[in-house]
Amino acid sequence: MASRPETPLLDRVQTPADLKRFSDAELSRLAHELRAETIAAVSETGGHLGAGLGVVELTVALHAVFDAPRDKIIWDVSHQSYPHKILTGRRDRMRTIRQKDGLSGFTKRSESPYDPFGAAHSSTSISAGLGFAVARDLGGASDTGHGDSIAVIGDGAMSAGMAYEAMNNAGGLNKRMIVILNDNEMSIAPPTGAMSSYLSRLYAEAPFHDLKAAAKGAVSLLPEPFREGARRAKDMIKGMAVGGTLFEALGFSYLGPIDGHDLSQLLPVLRTVRQRATGPILIHVLTQKGKGYAPAEAASDKGHATAKFDVITGKQAKAPSNAPSYTKVFGETLTTLAADDPRICAVTAAMPDGTGLNLFAERYPSRCFDVGIAEQHGVTFAAGLAAGGMRPFCAMYSTFLQRGYDQVVHDVAIQRLPVRFAIDRAGLVGADGATHAGSYDIAYMANLPGMVVMAAADEAELKHMVATAAAHDEGPIAFRYPRGEGEGVEMPERGEVLEIGKGRMIREGSRVAILSFGTRMGEVMRACETLDAQGITPTVADARFAKPLDRDLILTLAREHEALITIEEGAVGGFGSHVAQLLAEEGVFDTGLRYRSMVLPDIFIDQASPADMYAVAGLNAADIAAKVLSVLGVESIGKRA
Repeated sequence: MASRPETPLLDRVQTPADLKRFSDAELSRLAHELRAETIAAVSETGGHLGAGLGVVELTVALHAVFDAPRDKIIWDVSHQSYPHKILTGRRDRMRTIRQKDGLSGFTKRSESPYDPFGAAHSSTSISAGLGFAVARDLGGASDTGHGDSIAVIGDGAMSAGMAYEAMNNAGGLNKRMIVILNDNEMSIAPPTGAMSSYLSRLYAEAPFHDLKAAAKGAVSLLPEPFREGARRAKDMIKGMAVGGTLFEALGFSYLGPIDGHDLSQLLPVLRTVRQRATGPILIHVLTQKGKGYAPAEAASDKGHATAKFDVITGKQAKAPSNAPSYTKVFGETLTTLAADDPRICAVTAAMPDGTGLNLFAERYPSRCFDVGIAEQHGVTFAAGLAAGGMRPFCAMYSTFLQRGYDQVVHDVAIQRLPVRFAIDRAGLVGADGATHAGSYDIAYMANLPGMVVMAAADEAELKHMVATAAAHDEGPIAFRYPRGEGEGVEMPERGEVLEIGKGRMIREGSRVAILSFGTRMGEVMRACETLDAQGITPTVADARFAKPLDRDLILTLAREHEALITIEEGAVGGFGSHVAQLLAEEGVFDTGLRYRSMVLPDIFIDQASPADMYAVAGLNAADIAAKVLSVLGVESIGKRA
């Protein structure tokens, strides 16, 4: 276990109200202790480190000035909420974060009254904050009361259209609310787009020290002796954009930029705003992701997400890989295919590394597009690329693609445009929990006319499916694959183009057939080993396609077996439902087939290891074997005996 840092001031903090007793000098020392405690805790558990280290001083200042939970502090995405959790009564549970039955890695309403709004997807904080402000003014009921509404949003999250929709609405309503733009020039990946360039100009084109006066508050909020210097700095900022800053054009008073690691700037600004603000106000705070921990500062992602690590060296304790990750297989296969096809291009939404496109981007930078946290735009941009004669791969996590679903329907499917959807993080993902689970894409993609939906049983199958998608020009096509390592199967030199809508037989058996869609195939085969020992030999088939279904394969399995079981890593309404619909329409159930569908349960499954999460879902090998025994009535026979 890592040695615990000495934290005499932090030891006196049970709730944020305790910070009110500290002097400003003590708050600065408290910030140092809070940073050390955050590093020590994450070193033992792994998790999101860099974002939290970047907002330590801001977290201390917010809780010292405002009165949470009456005042609602909303952390956008909430990767950066670990210091907040430590200060709000959860310090003793920090070593359980992102683990089974432990703290969530994100803010969570059911976990603490100090988490007024749950988050894990970006760019929602301003919308939620405006909701709290309006609820306050309309007399809404809240167990913790209603005070100020403070949204803390990163510059990466400001690349999403939802943030501007919210600011436009907030400026129009003119409600008192506070938005803190945490500008660290770094989301998960390096920032992209015009917004990032705009923010850079806001502080690069004017000498930083000339803005110190502005850091004391907006001109109208300041006592008269301070106003003239602040007015000059504010005019300098306004001169950088025609008609004032973008934020002022949206109806927000603008303050900043100020040093987010300097409590001598943060505390006066926040106190002044709390005392004097009337309408919506935006405070532009400059921070450094990973601040105060050299290994994080030096990392390319600034320590965004880490495994357990040694505090002294920063070296992470990652288990050696036994097989390539599915994400890496996708990225390498696509890069290889692009060498022979100049029409292949790739679109991702702020996750080039997470989706495996970093290699593609290095090799073909002119054909790889990171659109920022803007899945809606990314999907329609890919649709435009397809309409323009390119072969776009839209690579997004299942949970994030949900944000672009209207565009999948209207801009891709209805127009039958050949966009290739590479859906990463399919199924249950472990420590990120319910917010990042890829539970719904089979259902929400397979119900669209003309959409081809594939799932890889292993990493070799994924290679074939990337090749199949590249060659498919008749309409949209999607393939899904999970987080983590493959099965360790032998890899083909090149992927082969699969026949659309055709599955494959894995093994011939009798009495019961198991039809698997996706990477539960490994668990199916392990279940068969158990069943073989009991004299039961299931037939096993790999569906490969949820849309279109392999009718011949399914009807043959149904005709030649007493029972048919489908298995998928998705919610009800997906592959199994489509199979059941086919069987019903063909009258198969009229002749007595016993049919079962193994899907994710109708609950949100909290974070744990993937194996533990699949145990909750009842989709591990033991559960599959038990289902086979149950459908054949073997259990009841055993009980009668």
